[in-house]
Amino acid sequence: MHELSLASAIAEKVLAHAQSRPGARVREVRLAVGEWMCVQVEQLTFCYRAIIQETPIEESTLAIERVEGSVHCPHCGYDGRPAYWDDAQWLAPVATLQCPRCQQTAQIVAGQDCAIRSIQYAR
Repeated sequence: MHELSLASAIAEKVLAHAQSRPGARVREVRLAVGEWMCVQVEQLTFCYRAIIQETPIEESTLAIERVEGSVHCPHCGYDGRPAYWDDAQWLAPVATLQCPRCQQTAQIVAGQDCAIRSIQYAR
């Protein structure tokens, strides 16, 4: 479950940022999570809530923005959304590195990051 390690890293960074603002209470943490990260939003939120208990950021919430995956095919020049594996034993179709146009291996262009976009403090 990589959601736990992601939640831990996020909480660590938010705690460090909050410590630089004594007395301020973190209200919301906005994240951008790429499709290629294969993150289950509910699990990430659950893990974050569990980790921040009894910390200075325990009242904060996560607001998660999904970033669509994008690929470039060096073989045919295709740029855009990836092909998906619909038969996966997963909750949703899984993005693949197969070019939707020529079926050759494509390269990831976008959607492979998990980044804190902003931290909102209560007034």
